[in-house]
Amino acid sequence: MKANLTDSPFESFWWGGYECTDQLNAFGNRVDFLPLTGHLPLLDQDYIDLAQFDVKTVREGIRWAFVEKTPYQYDWSTVKTMLDAGQRHGIQQVWDLCHFGYPDDLTPLHPMFARRFAALCRAFVDFYRSQRPEGTLIVTPINEVSFMSWLGGDARGTSPYCVGQGWEVKYGLMRAYIEGSWALREADPSIRFLSTEPLVNIVPPPNPWVSHQREARRMHRDQFQATDILAGLMCPELGGHESLLDIVGFNYYYDNQWQLHPHRHLGWNDPVMDPRWVPLSELLRQAHKRYKRPFVVTETSHPGVDRPLWWHMIGQECAKALQMGLPLLGVCLYPLIDRPDWDHLDHWHRSGLWDAELRPDGPPRRILHEPSAVALREAQAMVQAAYPKEKRRLLVS
Repeated sequence: MKANLTDSPFESFWWGGYECTDQLNAFGNRVDFLPLTGHLPLLDQDYIDLAQFDVKTVREGIRWAFVEKTPYQYDWSTVKTMLDAGQRHGIQQVWDLCHFGYPDDLTPLHPMFARRFAALCRAFVDFYRSQRPEGTLIVTPINEVSFMSWLGGDARGTSPYCVGQGWEVKYGLMRAYIEGSWALREADPSIRFLSTEPLVNIVPPPNPWVSHQREARRMHRDQFQATDILAGLMCPELGGHESLLDIVGFNYYYDNQWQLHPHRHLGWNDPVMDPRWVPLSELLRQAHKRYKRPFVVTETSHPGVDRPLWWHMIGQECAKALQMGLPLLGVCLYPLIDRPDWDHLDHWHRSGLWDAELRPDGPPRRILHEPSAVALREAQAMVQAAYPKEKRRLLVS
């Protein structure tokens, strides 16, 4: 049985994602990547550039920290600029409402965090429908709860800068996620939800102790906590429900598989592969078996010279997933435009389809990484070939 693209709410299988984080970084400084990467001033160019790769769907973020500088007062002017650009160029925008950042006076541990987020959700729908009364609105309420709860709750990498509080931060984020989701649905019953969580593989070392095996199994299973809470499978007191689990998104990078004790990443392209490495298509199969929902690879990329090899692998694995009959609805190149490190802004990752050529007198110039472009087109061909002829047009129409 093949995945059915005719049921997809997305305008294209291949997406672009623009880094939109507005978080406080490890040094307590607010970052704002939409202008920093040049995406905000170069919206029209960025959207025009998508056509050569048949990309009609993008992930964008509202930047909560900049929309709500005063509690319950919202400035949607930048979001309107982005909406207008999307309409000019026929680009479908999937919106993140919280992408790692929140206003200066809030953290996920604040007693008013969930209420403030739910109010933001209602206000966003009111604003959005005032601009776009028709069409399907697709929203990610909070991006990567699992990662954000570790970064802010255990690694002191962002607000609230805690150690040993990862579960409390996750619990606070999921309370807000669920209250916000019900508020969004109340404001717009037709809304579609896209969750976005890391997809990882955590393994014990060779010749492990029993305790190492147990810890690796637990940590591997914990990657699903946020999605389980959303679906009401954990912490039912937070109000999660299976109806809130709509389209499931998996974020997958080169360092998403690792060994414990000692910690080291499993190589994804080694001459002799580690037998504990699990192909992406198999990880997707296992995750789909757990949730039985249509899904998207909502983030994937690789830094540096190995980008083309990564895109070749992604094409192969997504084609395999489709051939298994899995309901894979899309793949998002994230970031589409190169971005700097959150904590060290002078270090750019070279992970986009376009590199950023920095200029002293304007936004970064886009430089297409030609080897990645060739590899992406080959990956697109692999995915297209995984569909029956009568459905292939949906990948490029």
